[in-house]
Amino acid sequence: MKNNVLISLTSIQWQDGEKSETELLTKAKFVHENGFDVISYEDTSATGFDGSVTTIKVQGCKNASIVREGTANSVLSLEIGRKHFCQYGTPYGNLQIGVYTHTINNTIDSDGKLYLKYTLDLNSSYLSDNEIIMTVQDTN
Repeated sequence: MKNNVLISLTSIQWQDGEKSETELLTKAKFVHENGFDVISYEDTSATGFDGSVTTIKVQGCKNASIVREGTANSVLSLEIGRKHFCQYGTPYGNLQIGVYTHTINNTIDSDGKLYLKYTLDLNSSYLSDNEIIMTVQDTN
């Protein structure tokens, strides 16, 4: 079981044919509990959510959740082949968005990698395709 780790996080968003990419290298907390890998880190201005804490909880390659708390609040539930309706907080109020998960590839235990790919929609209208590529490294 790891505790203090360094994560490299690349977030890619495709919207209207345009690709935007953010990268973050930061310290995080990592635990493996009750069959879940849990990674928690403080967001920065690089992610656009300064003042928030993001927690990614993954169970094997079956399902995951991305919870952001603080200045921005949201809960995204990801499950292969299922669409979930989730709350996404913005400075202008909460939105209900649809999340359809394409891929969860969790190999944190073997090589420290996590890959998530999902599509977001708003009011059943396509919003964006998203990818999260994370590498977890032990700092000990």
